[in-house]
Formats: sequence, C-alpha cells, structure tokens
Amino acid sequence: MIDTSELPTSIPSLKLKCVAIDTYKENVAYLHRSCGLYRSEGFQALSKIEIHTATSTQPVIAVLNVVDDATITDVDELGLSEQVYEQLGIPEGSEVFINHATPPESLKSVHKKIAGEKLDYEQYLHIIQDIVNNRYSKIETAAFIVGCAETGMERDEILHLTHAMVDTGERIDWGEALVCDKHCIGGIPGNRTTMLLVPIIAAHGMLMPKTSSRAITSPAGTADTMEVLANVDLSLRRLHEIVSQQRAFLAWGGTAKLAPADDVLISVERPLSLDSTGQMIASILSKKIAAGATHLIIDIPIGPSAKVHTHMEALKLRKLFEYVGDNMGLHLEVVITDGSQPIGRGIGPVLETQDVMKILTNESDAPIDLKEKALQLAGRIIEFDPDVRGGQGYAIARDILESGRALTKMNAIIDAQGRNNTPMQLGKLHYDICAQETGTIDAIDNLKIASIARLAGAPMDKGAGIYLHKKVGDRVKKGEALFTIYAEFNADFTFAKNAAMTDNSYHIGKQ
Repeated sequence: MIDTSELPTSIPSLKLKCVAIDTYKENVAYLHRSCGLYRSEGFQALSKIEIHTATSTQPVIAVLNVVDDATITDVDELGLSEQVYEQLGIPEGSEVFINHATPPESLKSVHKKIAGEKLDYEQYLHIIQDIVNNRYSKIETAAFIVGCAETGMERDEILHLTHAMVDTGERIDWGEALVCDKHCIGGIPGNRTTMLLVPIIAAHGMLMPKTSSRAITSPAGTADTMEVLANVDLSLRRLHEIVSQQRAFLAWGGTAKLAPADDVLISVERPLSLDSTGQMIASILSKKIAAGATHLIIDIPIGPSAKVHTHMEALKLRKLFEYVGDNMGLHLEVVITDGSQPIGRGIGPVLETQDVMKILTNESDAPIDLKEKALQLAGRIIEFDPDVRGGQGYAIARDILESGRALTKMNAIIDAQGRNNTPMQLGKLHYDICAQETGTIDAIDNLKIASIARLAGAPMDKGAGIYLHKKVGDRVKKGEALFTIYAEFNADFTFAKNAAMTDNSYHIGKQ
C-alpha cells in the first residue's frame, strides 16, 4: 500500500475519470491545462507520470496529454485512456495521486544499442520488462526497435531477446511431448495454408493448438480469416477444453499473456513498416515457445517481391532460426518455398476463407497452388510423428484431405470454437482491373497487390480484398479481367481503384 504522505510536496489528489479513447497498447493520461497541479508541479505534455492510488503497491506509468476541454477532463480530474484505466482496476471518481515518473534505467541500454553496442541477456530482459510494464512511451519503444534494426543484432542477441520475451510472459503446457506448430514469415498474399494444415494434422491425431496473430502489414492474418467462420477470441481455459476434444484449434493469441512485449513492439513496428530480421525471429519463436510448441515448421518464401529475395538470404535466415531454436529446446525445421506470386486466388479474410473451404470440400475449381503447398507442409509436420516413415507424410496428408476427414475435423473445430451463424459477405462494391495489352503474365508484385487489398479495407473489413483471375504463366487478352477489387466503403473503394489503375502490380510479356 502506498503512503501518500511520502509523495513529493504532498501532491493533492485528483478524481479518476475514464476517457473513452482506445490508445492501443499505450498508457495515456489527460490533465486539464487549468488544473492547479499542471503548473505548480511542472508537468508537461508528453512527459511521463506515475499514477498512485491509496491501495496500490506499484504506480502505473502513463504518457501525459494536456487538454483544454473540461468535457474531456475537468480541472479536478485525471482522465485515463481505456488501456490504463483497466490496469488500475478501481471505479471512476476514486482518489488518485500523480507524480513525475523516473526514466527507466534500461533506456541506457537502448542508447548503447543505438550506438551499435552489443547487449547481453540482462540488458534485453530489463528493456522488455519495462516495455511490458508500460514504462516506455511509444517514442522510446520506437527508439529500441530502430536501434536494433539499424545497427543489427548478432545471433546471441537474437537469442537473448527471444529468452527475455518468453521470460516476461506466461507459458502454456499442453501436457504432451509432441506439440506441432507452423509459421510463415509472411509477405505472400493469400498464403492461407495454416487453415488447411490444422484440420489435416488434427485428423491424423497429432496435437496442433494454433494461436495466431492478426494481420500486421498484410491483408489478412490467420486469426482474421478464421474469424469469418468461428469465434477466435477464447479464454485459455476454453482452449484447453477444445484441445482435449479436437486435438487442435485456430484462435487469436492475444487473450493469453504469451510474450506480451511482442504485441507492444508490433503496435509500433506496424506504422513504421519495420520488420528487422532479429526482432522478427525473436517475435516468432518467443510466441511459439510460450504457446507450448515443441516441434515447429518455419516457411520462408523467396521471390523478387517477397520478404526474402534470394536462396542465399533464405539459407542465412534458416541458420539464425535453427540457432535460436536449438538453444531454446525447440525442434525446428525450415522449409524454403516459392514466393514469386500470391498463393491461391483470394486476398482478404472472406476471399481467403472461400479458397480454404473449396480445398477442404474438394471442389474442382479449388486453387491448386494453395492446396499443394498445404499438403507439402502438412506432410513435413506429419513426419514429426515417430510412427511415420520419412517421405510418407505427403501421401497421408493427401488421403486425409481427399477422403473428407480434414473437412469433418474443420467443422468440428469451428463448432467447438463457436460457429459464426451469420456468414460474412463480400464487400458490396466491386470493380474489375483489366489488362491493357495481350500477352503472358510474367510477374505479380506481392507488395503492390497486398497494398491494393489493404487500401480496399482488408483486413478490418472482412469482405474487402482482391480476387485474382489470372496468375503467372496465364495468357490474357487486352480488356480481360486480371483481378476484381471488393470493398465495403466508398472511400476505401476509391483508394484501391486509383492505386490499381496507377500500377496494377502485373507485368505482362508480349509473347
């Protein structure tokens, strides 16, 4: 319990007010400019403050915003954003005290990293602890991210950061020696293999509890896409129940406090469009280890517009993954795949779900490339099973899919998680982007096509995105549709159309 008499200058109390603003992973407090404390104690906008209550043992840290509108926060009130208000856990009107926050000691390590110095485990641990405890503002978190990205991280540093991210959160124990998982490093639109892998692996009898993130820079993440079919926001207790029944689930990992610093780092990386190698590896592996995985497949697509451009880059990245995985006690295999163009036909949650269900139901127009890639990866995972000989995994996976067992398992998982009985629809606005010439499609730019899909509203609008009519190697006639844009709102629709008409991401060779 805090003795408020110990606060410097016996600062008077303020009344707590919840300000209905979602500041997304950042603690923000609001003080009226005419509040007596504002000038008497020298508080300034964007400085950090400590918030004490009469019953708290540790203060909560927040970035201060100054307001001039009493309807937001009155002169005798301290307004708190939703994020920090929930942390205090006391009702509005309660008495709170504020004080200047002491800068985190770990910022010295951030300054060293910016200067190009190598950090050890303890330094990374203290940085991550302060980030998890909301002692860093987003500006300070950005400094850490940029420092790591610009000066680089040695392989031991990546290991230290991974350890620190795991050690500052919770870990799930599924009670089995073989727990499967898979992760793609991203960058390839429509690459929705996970939603096919999970029911195939579970139908084989292996454990594959899949906690997935929402999209960071892509038009859809696995959680965004699965949400079209079922509830993905489930408690850890419910996930354990589903696993005991179905051997798998496909859920959002945000409800469990697994490597919680990762969510904060991602919230800053997203607007910066930064995804450095070291932090990417630490982000992926810390979440997988915390989620209880023992055996992991990493998919590294390579291509001119993928995250990894050459086979040599992929091999270097594979060695880093293997080094960290080995030292963290994780059985890890890296698969290098074709990332020269989007996988499947749909880009965006509803459209990607349609691709997945066509494959599960064995429809004749199901996208062959997505099906084949999923079977190859599923085969590799099935071969983790000690009762399966090497080379047999693909045939087993194909039999599970084509026999309908994967579809049956997927439906069981959907029902267990809570089926969405009101199917989400494609965006009501649609527009065909057509070829300007006749020829053969030589290339599709992954980054540009993903950008168009995001401009259309994906993944926030589940029905927004792109349906590809033509892929690399296809012949196309002038005026024939290359792809169709779907959007829900006029502004997004216009942005996407304008971007596509400026550069539709397709290169057509005159052959």
